[in-house]
Amino acid sequence: MLTDISDVLADPVDGSPLNLDSDSSRLESSSGRYYDVAGPGYATLTVDEVHADRADDDGMVTARETFLSRGHYAPFVEAVTGAVQLALDDAGVADDERPVICEIGAGTGYYLSHTLDDVDGARGVGIDLSVPAAERLATCHPRVGAVVADARHRLPLRDSSVDVITVVFSPSNPAEFARVLRPGGQVVVLTAEAGHLTELREPLGILDVPEGKVEQLVESSSGWFEPVGEPELVEFTMRLDQESIATQTGMSPSARHIPSDLLAERAAQLPDHMSLTARATVTRLRVR
Repeated sequence: MLTDISDVLADPVDGSPLNLDSDSSRLESSSGRYYDVAGPGYATLTVDEVHADRADDDGMVTARETFLSRGHYAPFVEAVTGAVQLALDDAGVADDERPVICEIGAGTGYYLSHTLDDVDGARGVGIDLSVPAAERLATCHPRVGAVVADARHRLPLRDSSVDVITVVFSPSNPAEFARVLRPGGQVVVLTAEAGHLTELREPLGILDVPEGKVEQLVESSSGWFEPVGEPELVEFTMRLDQESIATQTGMSPSARHIPSDLLAERAAQLPDHMSLTARATVTRLRVR
């Protein structure tokens, strides 16, 4: 809920603190600007209009919710949650504190809600560009506050207000991450590796994940961050039926780049069940 995280939110225009009014219907900045809280409980905190062409639409969000709810990516969820626990331990966050965990590109809140279940008392900030995602994100967990914002620009968060940032298959913004992290805070990034879902690439006409994405992440963040330990490769095999394959492809960027009827036609020619390789790396970064 936004009431749990209002003390970390900031005006996206000038970074001044935001506070909820008495009936929690809008956020007011000390500069005098107002941002309405939508019915489901999320706030849109952007300078410009939301670019719907870059945000997941309702169909993609529904596909993601369906696929993830079946537990196919459970090893990824466990790896991210474990890395968050390590980051909090490194920062010396006590068990009775209420750390703030912010997920960038939080989608429906599947990863964030699982992490909050594992970290007693933690508060979650879920940021996503998609309004359909925010509608689900706002109700995914009683300790999550949902925000519609473009993470490529200034984050609507106060300086030094977040303990851990998680980024799951989403773009990073290292300069902003360094600004909003508290001293000792870390970023936990889950990055797809080459070979991820490789069995689907050729039959569906989907490009493979390029090599060296983790190295690129570390290099692009080097002005602000340094790695903590060695990146952890998480690899496992999933046995999926055609429906699960359809929801997986429907939730991915391929859903935007391949016409839906063509994607459905190709998917219908796949076997009833397939074994697919899942490969991604968890990297922890700390401020230099």
